Amino acid sequence: MERESFKSRIGFLLVSAGCAIGIGNVWRFPYVVGQNGGGWFVLLYLIFLATMGLPVLTMELAVGRSSRESTVLAYKKLEPKGSKWHIQGWFAIAGNYILMMFYTTVAGWMFSYFYKFIRGEFVYGMTPQECSAVLSNLWANPKEMALWTGIVIILGFLVCSIGLQNGLERISKYMMGSLLVLIIVLAIHSITLPGAAGGMAFYLVPNMDNMKAAGFGNVISAAMNQAFFTLSVGIASMEILGSYMSRDNTLASEGIRICGLDTFVALVSGMIIFPACFSYNVEVGAGPALIFETLPNVFVNMAGGRIWGSLFFLFMTFASFSTVIAVFENIMSFLIDMRGWSRKQSAALNCIVLLIASMPCVLGFNIWSDLCVIGSRGVLDSEDFIVSNVLLPTGSLCYLLFCTTKWGWGFDKYFEEANTGSGLKIKPWMKYYFNFILPVFILGILINGLR
Repeated sequence: MERESFKSRIGFLLVSAGCAIGIGNVWRFPYVVGQNGGGWFVLLYLIFLATMGLPVLTMELAVGRSSRESTVLAYKKLEPKGSKWHIQGWFAIAGNYILMMFYTTVAGWMFSYFYKFIRGEFVYGMTPQECSAVLSNLWANPKEMALWTGIVIILGFLVCSIGLQNGLERISKYMMGSLLVLIIVLAIHSITLPGAAGGMAFYLVPNMDNMKAAGFGNVISAAMNQAFFTLSVGIASMEILGSYMSRDNTLASEGIRICGLDTFVALVSGMIIFPACFSYNVEVGAGPALIFETLPNVFVNMAGGRIWGSLFFLFMTFASFSTVIAVFENIMSFLIDMRGWSRKQSAALNCIVLLIASMPCVLGFNIWSDLCVIGSRGVLDSEDFIVSNVLLPTGSLCYLLFCTTKWGWGFDKYFEEANTGSGLKIKPWMKYYFNFILPVFILGILINGLR
């Protein structure tokens, strides 16, 4: 069977950026910035993104583009005879399933809030307690939670079942184009609010007092983690997209474009949130509650708040759903390559599996709310811990070692693949950075995450 490929370069870039652009950008990035003092965190994040995230991204893409296979078969095709690197591929696929077991639930919250704003459930003059109660009521209702999670899963596999070009690529183009328009419109509106200048200063101007208050070590560690996790590297989400891409452009060039789109959305998300928070005297360090409890309180006290709230959560819905369909493509391609199944067969089976597998996360907020899985963590936090703190950094370290050491694919083969095509090239001296410095950074993230 001839392997599918992207119809256009822009299609590859938008799908890849859509995989990276997700809850980590539009939900996690703003509240982590708020918790870590603003400007200095943003600056460090950009530095770590270029020095850590981008190199590993090129390595995952290189494995995919060179092998033209999904993760397990990619390792088997490229690894030295008798080695066992392909075992990591099985962990990567497991990571995709575990990620979607909770990510689809959170994406369902985005769908739900968009619907609630459109419907008029959030009304002008609501109190902060009433805004918070909307989320509490959603969590307490397992049927409503299951409904929105199910909609995300069914729609996601429906898109992917149509095909790479007609489904994933075409829908991603429309969705990402709409997302970029929405985010610009929302940002322009937000920065023109009274008092918005204070929010922009907090967000983009490094302030040493803010960094001291948050703690130097905390800010550096948080920036390193955010830069590393935002690109979704380590569990082959990018590897499968690399297996469909052309060889016309170097991987560093394509990686920079993906990072650029990913970073643009993250930065502009902050330009929506922080000016609005300062304008309405809302606490920017509210943590994970910032999007679902704090921001609705801003919208219900804003002229035209129902419209702006609807647009904001439509943007959030597109951002989260773009990641869902990209990861679903990885899951489906695994069965297509390993078992020779058709797209529709793979989509149907995986849809059923994830509809069932997502239920523990749904029930973890209500019927199973007292259930602790890992330590004192509930279901969602435990699933997130496994993916974010274990599988992502471990997988990234494996890709790094596989592409740079003589025991794996080797630096020379990675170097040749990464530099095939026109554009920015990987330099030979980078081998020493990849071999001796970058592994220490990633190992530090792994150890810090397990504490």
